[in-house]
Amino acid sequence: MKKPGLRGRLAADTELGAGNMLARVLAHGADPDGPALTFDTAVDGHPAEAPLTLGQLDERVAARAAWLHEQGIRPRDPVAVWATAAADMVLSFLALARLGAIPALMNGKLRPEIAAEYIRRLRGVGVLADDAHTALLAGHELGVPVLGTPAKAGTGDPATAPAHYRHHPDDPIVITHTSGTTGVPKAVLHSHASLFAATRHLLSMPQAQGTSRILNALPAPHTATVLMVNQALGNRAQMFLLSEQGGERVLDAIQRWRPDGVFGFSVTWAELARFDLSGYDLDSVRLWFNTGDCSHEPHIRRLVAVGWHDTVTRDGVARVPGSLFIDGLGSSEMGHSMFHITHRADTDRYGRCIGRPYQFTKVAVLDADGEPVPVGEVGFLGIDSPSLFRGYWNDSATTYRFRQRGWYLTGDLVRADAEGRYYHLDRAVDSVDAGDGRRFFTALSEERILATCPDVTDCTVVIVAEDGRVVTDVLLELAAGADEAEDRTERVRAALGADVGGTLRRVVPVRSDDIPVTVTGKVRKVALRERYLTEAAS
Repeated sequence: MKKPGLRGRLAADTELGAGNMLARVLAHGADPDGPALTFDTAVDGHPAEAPLTLGQLDERVAARAAWLHEQGIRPRDPVAVWATAAADMVLSFLALARLGAIPALMNGKLRPEIAAEYIRRLRGVGVLADDAHTALLAGHELGVPVLGTPAKAGTGDPATAPAHYRHHPDDPIVITHTSGTTGVPKAVLHSHASLFAATRHLLSMPQAQGTSRILNALPAPHTATVLMVNQALGNRAQMFLLSEQGGERVLDAIQRWRPDGVFGFSVTWAELARFDLSGYDLDSVRLWFNTGDCSHEPHIRRLVAVGWHDTVTRDGVARVPGSLFIDGLGSSEMGHSMFHITHRADTDRYGRCIGRPYQFTKVAVLDADGEPVPVGEVGFLGIDSPSLFRGYWNDSATTYRFRQRGWYLTGDLVRADAEGRYYHLDRAVDSVDAGDGRRFFTALSEERILATCPDVTDCTVVIVAEDGRVVTDVLLELAAGADEAEDRTERVRAALGADVGGTLRRVVPVRSDDIPVTVTGKVRKVALRERYLTEAAS
């Protein structure tokens, strides 16, 4: 009988979870001189973009654990981490997890007053913040001390680090936060077991192509990056983590670092769509992996046209031009994408199809009372999965508001087809009930515009119900060289279709900087609706 490889042994390890992957990989005999993580900033004198081996990574984590322990950090102590560098976020997470503490990772782009309020609501024991963010917190009442910078934590003596905390599956392992579309973000709690459920499933499957040398273009404080760090360590993959995810930064990193897989959010693919990709060397890429919001067809088509992938033929494995794009739908609360669909240059299933659910999850399309709707009808997405978050930290009211009949309600509107595929139409709060059984969807409207208007690289649709009528405004981000003076109203109206097109009020060319976004780049449609309602009233 064939002896299981490292991935198989990890998948079967009942003690393994989101909080101890680094330690367990080494315990299972992984080579300390083997690959681990690469950061775009220096780490304790180790140069930027110079790979850390597994042993070096373990030593740097131990140094931070020793320093944090000296500051009095103990198991189950919540500690906020606010910084910009991916290294500061990831190493702080690993060190605090080693102690059994609860890192609360915060996006560096939060406004200072929002960050201060978020820290107060955590009711933790301290804050780690880099110099820039320590300065931003000055004058704000936090309720806890600033312990120091993540870099200072690296000065600890790794030899004095306490023994690894032994996690129970239910132990809290990390707090991340939502995008904060309406103000202070919600604090999302994951456990040792919940944030590992998807990774355990993936380790039990054959390793996917495009996951050996990964460029991580996900925000470092996000749940998705914590997942990717553990997946890369378990796969014994190399991973380069970016601290900033702008399109030009990502393209430059692909050309220099030559990854076979690039992982990111839909906002990054939209940014890449603004560039002429034929002018860049992207031949190393076999896989693009999207999580968070699902992506738009034109953005995907541009990416799968470059790179290459392996396919199985009668004559064996062949290299085929064009990369793969795995799309889906996920959130901090879900603990991993819940759906997956693979696009190639020759596939044509779009229309916001998010594919089928992963094997480790159950999904339902529900009405307002939590009852399943017939196949083909639109309803609210309900999820039941071991990967789901444990609740919103210090906010049980909000936690239970999103639970119904055993389902977690994601806030998304979807429909299923007869083949078991699902389609994402909109966020419920962004859609509008137009009466007579009709509902208008902003995300689906954006998909239709982008699919029919090649000189538009991205767009935002805002649908507002006011004074008994529905009006729609469309904001277009145009391709380089496109005529800004051209009236695209009728083209847009035709793309929207008769119902939504009949409510079209105006079509406005904008710059990307004109669109209010969250710290992860998600469009704040609530703010746009408020803006246009105010303008209409005046």
